[in-house]
Amino acid sequence: MRLLTAGALALLTLLAGCGKKPKRARIPAPPPAAAPKAIPRPPGWTETGIASWYGYPYHGRQAANGETYDMNGMTAAHRTLPFETWVRVTNLTNLKQVEVRITDRGPFIDGRIIDLSRRAAELLDMVIAGLAKVRLEVISAPAASAPRAPATPPQTPQPSAPSRRFAVQVAAFRDESAAELLRAEMEEAYGAARVQRRQASPVWYRVLVGAPATREEAESLAARVRREHAALADAFVTEIE
Repeated sequence: MRLLTAGALALLTLLAGCGKKPKRARIPAPPPAAAPKAIPRPPGWTETGIASWYGYPYHGRQAANGETYDMNGMTAAHRTLPFETWVRVTNLTNLKQVEVRITDRGPFIDGRIIDLSRRAAELLDMVIAGLAKVRLEVISAPAASAPRAPATPPQTPQPSAPSRRFAVQVAAFRDESAAELLRAEMEEAYGAARVQRRQASPVWYRVLVGAPATREEAESLAARVRREHAALADAFVTEIE
């Protein structure tokens, strides 16, 4: 009887041991990828590289700054520039320029420095090519992220810097005589036009129209030029010296 009891106890112990499942080691999940850190840049800071553009299927989706992305707006994505930074983008192939606001993050492809809205890409004449070599220049940094200058003792007030001036660029030519012909036509239609020689290789002559006092007036004039002259559908606002 004692042997039977001992055997039964041994069998129960063995069965209990078999019923326990071995514990699995818990493998921690990898940490989420860190979002790009915004790096404030002062006005005048430049960067040169390749630009791309994006439209569908991102049109109507939420951008990284929280607003809805509109591919027809003048916006762009940059990896590190703070949101609300305004950047002038120059297509180094044809010298066309646009000014865009940073609202999104990207592009995350090596060798590219900015992802433009479709509208901005249209004005730079790079929609079909998809890519273009460009130069970025910060023209306005958000106040909260702009680098602060070190404190300095009070100084004698200096004359204020001249206010920004705008014009509408309607075209750019390699041939100066062609630029002059269009300038004369624009002057007759809008009262003010001039040709500006751009020091580049090769040299370009751009035709500038109007002398609006504010960016809003300049945008209105650009819209009017595009509406009244189908051949000048790429007219855009630019800042002049």
